[in-house]
Amino acid sequence: MTTTKSERRGKASATSRPDNSPRVQRWVRKHRDSPVPRGTAEPATIRLALFLLATACLAGYAADSGALKLIQTIPLQGVKGRFDHFAIDAKGNRLFVAALGINTLEVIDLAVGKRIQSVADMSKPTGVLYLADHNQIAVANGDDGTFKLLDGATFKVIHSLGGVPDADNLRLDPKTNLAWLGYGDGALGIIAPAGPKLTGSVKLAAHPESFQMEKQGARIFVNLPDAKQIAVIDREKRSILQTWPMEKFGANFPMALDESTGRLFVGCRKPPRLVVLDTSGGKPVADIAICGDTDDLFWDAKRRRLYVSCGEGLVDVVEQTSADHYQTLGRITTAAGARTSFYSPELDRYFVAVPERGNQQAEIRIFQPE
Repeated sequence: MTTTKSERRGKASATSRPDNSPRVQRWVRKHRDSPVPRGTAEPATIRLALFLLATACLAGYAADSGALKLIQTIPLQGVKGRFDHFAIDAKGNRLFVAALGINTLEVIDLAVGKRIQSVADMSKPTGVLYLADHNQIAVANGDDGTFKLLDGATFKVIHSLGGVPDADNLRLDPKTNLAWLGYGDGALGIIAPAGPKLTGSVKLAAHPESFQMEKQGARIFVNLPDAKQIAVIDREKRSILQTWPMEKFGANFPMALDESTGRLFVGCRKPPRLVVLDTSGGKPVADIAICGDTDDLFWDAKRRRLYVSCGEGLVDVVEQTSADHYQTLGRITTAAGARTSFYSPELDRYFVAVPERGNQQAEIRIFQPE
């Protein structure tokens, strides 16, 4: 199989670099003071040998850390160009994927492991939301600026709301069942899906990328990369509470939230860095290097870890050892351009969308966290 330069760079970064991970360092510290028998090499040489042995024993750790195990690949023949966001019907075991490059919504039956529908006539589909109470699928369309509501059984469009240009990320407020939509040059719209109807909006300084809602509280945290800031919104009052600057690390696109420790995770591209903020006031408490061109970031509360997918062709797995301390647990090679992903805590599965490039066909790769 022919690989692109980007794929070769991804593989090299995952397999060729000396493994100086925390796991190797712990192993070396444990064994570096072992007694050296008479007539053998000097202690320094022994310590070097131990380090090389540890690296050899853990070969492939960065490329396949054991943190994520590939268990299934579902081909998407005919799908070209970029993917964007996902949604899940956990009860029905269905995955919905926005195929932005060909203006379709791809519907995948996870029980049988194949695509069952390709819903046409979308218009640069971006955000996707599954409304379980009504078996409906909401799709944000960036080109024609619409919020389309599809029947979850027939996949026919039953309602369409216009007037939301550059529609993007979608989230459902579990307390009110209102959908929040990022759109335009800077706004979060509040949509009553039944209808649907735009019931209000919050003006922002720039186009919103990923945003996360508190479940226990009333705040929404919004990435505004063009404004180099994060906006904090009170969703009950529908107003901005604070803005937190993002000057040192820019291009802040993906975001995740650990509400239990009050930590907000922000994926940055310039430079490639995961930044951790204290949600009590926006103070940065940690940052760690990640793979390049990140577009999705998910928090696994069960295992206290993050999954960071990158267009470089890698997924970084970052472990939270305490609220303010993080370490890279592993780095998994995917494919060039595979920067969008989704983690379902209900199914305990991690999904990565791989676009068609060269000899690489479009597909969904499914991983089991371990």
